[in-house]
Amino acid sequence: MAAEGADELRANYRHFLAIPTRWIDNDVYGHVNNVRYYEYFDTVVNRYYIDAGGLDIHAAPVIGLVVETTCRYHQPLAYPDTIDAGLRVGRLGTSSVRHEIGLFITLLCPSSRGARGWIPAFAGMTDAG
Repeated sequence: MAAEGADELRANYRHFLAIPTRWIDNDVYGHVNNVRYYEYFDTVVNRYYIDAGGLDIHAAPVIGLVVETTCRYHQPLAYPDTIDAGLRVGRLGTSSVRHEIGLFITLLCPSSRGARGWIPAFAGMTDAG
């Protein structure tokens, strides 16, 4: 039985961002270190908000706080792969959204290498602190 998300397809995602891996992303075992996946997730979500949503990360009156994450590793990534990070909305609430991300190697690779949920809750700057 395949792990949940292991059969995830590129066609299930609407937005993509190409993210090149770097030599430093690899660990001693020759594949991308687990912590780097979360950097890729953060990059695709924030670039989407900036590019498509017009978010001004320096002056916006609201901020996104990540309140929950999960990650399932299906196959390793390694330098010099270029990752196609697919992004979709899994659930839209009144003050939060669950983003789902699939990491794909190339257009020739239809199945996901890693997928996860990313749930930011949004608060006004006066609410955050």
